[in-house]
Amino acid sequence: MGGSESLVIVGAFHTLSSMLIDIIGAFRFYVVVVVNRFFIRVFGRFDRLRSDKVMPGRKGAFRSRVSGGDASGCSYRLLDSAPSSRTIQLGHVHPQAPGHRTVFCNDREANYIAKYLGNAVSTTKYNLLTFLPKGLYEQFRRVANLYFLAISCLSFTPVSPVSPITNVIPLSIVLFVSLIKEAFEDWKRLQNDTTINNSPVDMLQDKRWESVPWKMLQVGDIIRVKQDGFFPADLLFLATTNPDGVCYTETANLDGETNLKIRKALEKTWDYVIPEKASEFKGEIQCEKPNNSLYTFTGNLVLQKQTLPLGPNQILLRGCSLRNTEYIVGAVIFTGHETKVMMNSMNVPSKRSMLERKLDKVIATLFGVLLTLCLIGAIGSAIFVDVRYYYLQLLINVESQQFNPRNRIMVFFLSIFTLITLYSPIIPISLYVSIEMIKFIQSTKFINNDLRMYHSETNTPALARTSNLNEELGQVEYIFSDKTGTLTRNLMEFFKCSIGGETYGTGITEIEMEVAKENGANNEVHKPSSTKRDKGFNFDDARLMRGAWRNEPNPDMCKEFFRCLAICHTVLPEGEETPNKLRYQAASPDEAALVTAAKHFGFFFYRRTPTMVYVRESHVEKMGKVQDVSYEILNVLEFNSTRKRQSVVCRYKDGRLVLYCKGADSVIYERLGSGNDEIKKITRVHMEQYGEAGLRTLCLAYKDLSHEMYESWNEKFIQAKSSLRDREKKLDEVSELIEKDLNLIGCTAIEDKLQEGVPSCIETLSKAGIKIWVLTGDKLETAINIAYACKLINNDMKQFIISSETDEITDVESRGDQVEIAQFIRETVKTELQKYHGEAQKILNGSSRQKLALLIDGKCLMYALDPTLRSMLLSLSLNCSSVVCCRVSPLQKAQVTRLVRKGANKITLSIGDGANDVGMIQAANIGVGISGLEGMQAVMASDFAIAQFRFLTDLLLVHGRWSYLRLCKVVSYFFYKNLTFTLTQFWFTFQTGFSGQRFYDDWCQSLYNVIFTALPVVIVGLLDKDVSVELSKKYPQLYKEGVNNTFFNWKVVGTLACFSVYQSIVVYNFAVVSSTSGLTPSGLMLGHWDVSTLAFTCLVITVNLRLLMMCSTVTRWHNISIGGSVLLWFIFIFIYAILFIDKGTFFTIYVLMSTICFYLMIILLPTVALLGDFIYEGFQRWLYPYDYQIVQEIHRHDPDPVCAGLLDIGNQQTPEDERRYAFAMLPKEKSRHTGFAFDSPGYESFFASQQGVGAPQRAWDVVRRASMKPQPREQ
Repeated sequence: MGGSESLVIVGAFHTLSSMLIDIIGAFRFYVVVVVNRFFIRVFGRFDRLRSDKVMPGRKGAFRSRVSGGDASGCSYRLLDSAPSSRTIQLGHVHPQAPGHRTVFCNDREANYIAKYLGNAVSTTKYNLLTFLPKGLYEQFRRVANLYFLAISCLSFTPVSPVSPITNVIPLSIVLFVSLIKEAFEDWKRLQNDTTINNSPVDMLQDKRWESVPWKMLQVGDIIRVKQDGFFPADLLFLATTNPDGVCYTETANLDGETNLKIRKALEKTWDYVIPEKASEFKGEIQCEKPNNSLYTFTGNLVLQKQTLPLGPNQILLRGCSLRNTEYIVGAVIFTGHETKVMMNSMNVPSKRSMLERKLDKVIATLFGVLLTLCLIGAIGSAIFVDVRYYYLQLLINVESQQFNPRNRIMVFFLSIFTLITLYSPIIPISLYVSIEMIKFIQSTKFINNDLRMYHSETNTPALARTSNLNEELGQVEYIFSDKTGTLTRNLMEFFKCSIGGETYGTGITEIEMEVAKENGANNEVHKPSSTKRDKGFNFDDARLMRGAWRNEPNPDMCKEFFRCLAICHTVLPEGEETPNKLRYQAASPDEAALVTAAKHFGFFFYRRTPTMVYVRESHVEKMGKVQDVSYEILNVLEFNSTRKRQSVVCRYKDGRLVLYCKGADSVIYERLGSGNDEIKKITRVHMEQYGEAGLRTLCLAYKDLSHEMYESWNEKFIQAKSSLRDREKKLDEVSELIEKDLNLIGCTAIEDKLQEGVPSCIETLSKAGIKIWVLTGDKLETAINIAYACKLINNDMKQFIISSETDEITDVESRGDQVEIAQFIRETVKTELQKYHGEAQKILNGSSRQKLALLIDGKCLMYALDPTLRSMLLSLSLNCSSVVCCRVSPLQKAQVTRLVRKGANKITLSIGDGANDVGMIQAANIGVGISGLEGMQAVMASDFAIAQFRFLTDLLLVHGRWSYLRLCKVVSYFFYKNLTFTLTQFWFTFQTGFSGQRFYDDWCQSLYNVIFTALPVVIVGLLDKDVSVELSKKYPQLYKEGVNNTFFNWKVVGTLACFSVYQSIVVYNFAVVSSTSGLTPSGLMLGHWDVSTLAFTCLVITVNLRLLMMCSTVTRWHNISIGGSVLLWFIFIFIYAILFIDKGTFFTIYVLMSTICFYLMIILLPTVALLGDFIYEGFQRWLYPYDYQIVQEIHRHDPDPVCAGLLDIGNQQTPEDERRYAFAMLPKEKSRHTGFAFDSPGYESFFASQQGVGAPQRAWDVVRRASMKPQPREQ
């Protein structure tokens, strides 16, 4: 009761507050000064009284208003207990510019006029006033619910032949359940909001820290956050207890990354740590408007007449937590729903499966059938009514006009409405509810609890983030995959390097070994030393280890190489400053591997401050000497996807200024100065060798700077960094000024090993008819070798390579004319596409049937995606078995995915692990995120999440295929049983003069879908299984049935419709015959309601037994649900037939059970009705078997291998895992394949050719195969 009253008060107060604020805002627009003073004077006393209740004993020195509220929408105002002596200076508070906001720190009065949002957040969808109208609106957005609402309204009219309760109660139950679900979910959101909004935080008041709820904060407030606490709003980082002005934050709530991020306060604000000093802070922040960009921030701090640039390093975002720091002091910039995390909390657009879209067409078809039946009946009614039938007394009640023979037009139209309500059950009201329930249980109980997709090393289970796309997993035709972290482990190890034109590092990569196996080479490979090394370092070459680099021909170049590794990065050291105990917190595994390599080479990076990097260097001046050297970091030019490089400007102790730069070879080579030609050529050869070995390469370069050059450039850099508009663009332009004329040092080569089971997974998916495309940012050589190692391409394939790294394109690029370069590459791409397209057509039309592979780089892909070339690219790509796109950007990944999804109308799946894969994941029909080492951005944007690529086999071939098969049966069965029920009513119409007289009792019609046929179809949707898990993966070709949509198409629907017509005729006519042949013990003929009850009994038995025939597996749950549904009908009619004396069904069942005809009918009628289905399925299985039926026959005598295998696995798990496993695999019992287990010929030769086994043809096998329709050849 208290909760309801609270919601009423909150909702009303929130509405009134909003209206009051709008009115005040409108007046203030014209008379700012008058309204502002009026507000302060009028509301001052009221708010002071409230402030005493909200915060007793508070004696603040400022006057303010909080425009937000708590989770329920309450508005709070914090005011001082004594009138303030200060007044607002309107000249100080200028209007907000369109592009930025101004925040006055520690000054609520000055910030009041801007009407910033409060810090309370609300994620609820409804409140007490909007719940019912908005909730009903959401429900009636479904066409089916809207249809049943119209039918319910019609049932209240005089033309309705059925009681309104027949339609209103089922609709009300469906709506009630849905609204209860919505209310429960919203109540949980309200509780979460309340908890968050009431979390305590220390706010500066009267020169001391006061604990207040988060919801009380306002823009400009100064707050303190302690270690392990969460930031309540987006803050400007002012000061910290750390002496170097830095703090460490964890952003797991934002992007899933657990590695610590460093944030640095401006040196001018370091002193504002204690409350006495912080109360003196009167800075003015000019920054960007609230936006959803988590990784950018543009602003300036005006402090003591100085303008200081602010960037992402000075911003602490709401939801992040403070680590390894006693406490920090910050100023609130963005609050509540204007914080970056809240502006990112929008729902991903929902995706609909192809089955759902086809279901809409089936529903539309059913509606068309309904209208057809109504038109037939209405025409018949208009013809039937005639004054000749005087004994029907049609002219007695002509006012109703429904059966007035003198107005046949009116009879026609009224009959349509009558028959629409009578035949309305043809569209099942419980269909959507049943499907949602089935999908939800499939995803939460089966997919999420499958131990085959549980990764024990990272303790990561599979996660279905949506249940809308379960069946779509069984129809995927194209998979788009990232490489790093998806196909590979994203565990980077420093493996080789090239310094000054000399290559270092021995050993063979896993990729090289796999490629050698593919090529049939059995050569002895040199194995690296088995010496135990740090994680991230797998380098073995004595020439660089333990100071031996001093004896190399280029020791100075080696020194620059190692220093570049140790200095040019953003890694944070953590722990004791010794090589064995120090750990590195890096933004990416690559950076951690490079810094680890520097440590092993004798350049141990052990400490970082905002302006200094400390490196312990060994063997630099002489062998064995170790010295600690500090380098002053003057500027950091950060890495981003556009720049593809990172640079630092550092100052040595002797005053030397050096720019160190590392990045992709394509951008570094463009910025090299003269005199690097020889080393460029040699290093490029080395990088190609590394790429062929599957290694990731990175170029290192440096540049000595003069003081004059640096000072001149630094001024421009500071100006760009202080700009409020286009700061990122200006910083990139300024960076270009100094990142030129570089000296190439060499390159690094890092190994990223393949994940376990990737090659076999790809091979299995390829056999299933799924085409896999790899979209990666690596070089062409690396991508090719990864594809070989993954068995994505092989030497038997015809490879089409479209690359921008040809001699012709290189010559054009060397001239520097951008227009000429673009035109030349475009024409080259066009020519290559035309040539390869022609070759592909010749190969596909020829007899060789050679498989094709396309390899294209990002630069050529940019031109190939041009609208004029897009169709040619799509046509060529669809003819290829494998496609590899290298050097592609995140945008290009999404474009390629969208091209195939929309251009070819294929079901696509994208899988990736990083933020750069989010666009691709959202562009595909199904997005799968890998829970990897690059954070959780991909998982957060995905529909399904798994820990390893190899789990796709189980996700698609097992869960996806089963879900598709089950839901196809569910939808088909709903269509069949409702059409059969409606047609029996339709045949009865012909014997009632098309009057609309109902055949069945109202309650029978209402409960037919809800109770008597509801549970068995849900059981089938959850537990039906055609083949076991092992057989699903042993015969991946079974998956093609889902790709071809074999089990839900118009042929299937038409076949079921034919059987519905047949069975409805049998049920109706047999029941009518019983009325003349069946006699009661009293010698009376059976009446209308006796025949109706008999027909309904036989119909319930028939449709439930028909469902049993559709099952591939029969468990005790099938038997219980089907037997229970029939039993429920008998229990219901036994009770119903004696409770309602005034009903026509009174005592009918007891009369029927006293006749022998009843027992003959409930046995004979279902048998005859299902005879056609029995014969059809028998011949179909004999002459035109589905692939899964052949596999069933091959293994029909095998014990179910699933149970035994999984029980062994379960015994090796923890008790919790065993519980989850046992729950996921219920029911664990031997499956019995239904159907016709004839000793059918030809089954033993199924897939025999695939296994290389010759099976002799038999005469009857030849006849059977000759009668089958020829299948189109695969492209």
